[in-house]
Amino acid sequence: MKSPAKRKFIPVGESFTQWKKDPKYVASYAALEEEFALASSLIKARSAADMTQEQVAQAMGTTQAVVARLESGKALPSTRTLQRFAKATRTRLRITFEPQLKATR
Repeated sequence: MKSPAKRKFIPVGESFTQWKKDPKYVASYAALEEEFALASSLIKARSAADMTQEQVAQAMGTTQAVVARLESGKALPSTRTLQRFAKATRTRLRITFEPQLKATR
C-alpha cells in the first residue's frame, strides 16, 4: 500500500484556519488592523487617481521609495504627510474615531 503523497504547499486558507485557533495570533493580527487599513486606503486612493507611486511622489515632492513605505504600512505618517498624499491623489483626508468592539477578557 502506498503512503499518501506529500503536499508541496499548504493553501493559505487552510493555514489561516489553523492560525485563527491560536489566541496569540488572533491578538497580533487584530493589532495590525489599523496599519493594514491605512495602507489599503492609500493604495485605493492612488489607484482611483490612476497614478503610479512615482507620480504621487512627484506631486508630493518626495521619492517613490517614501510612497512605497507609506503604502506598505511600515511607516506611521504624520497628518501633514497624509494631507500631502490626499492632495497629490486629488482626494480629501478624513480621520474618524469609531467605537471599539467590546474586548473579550
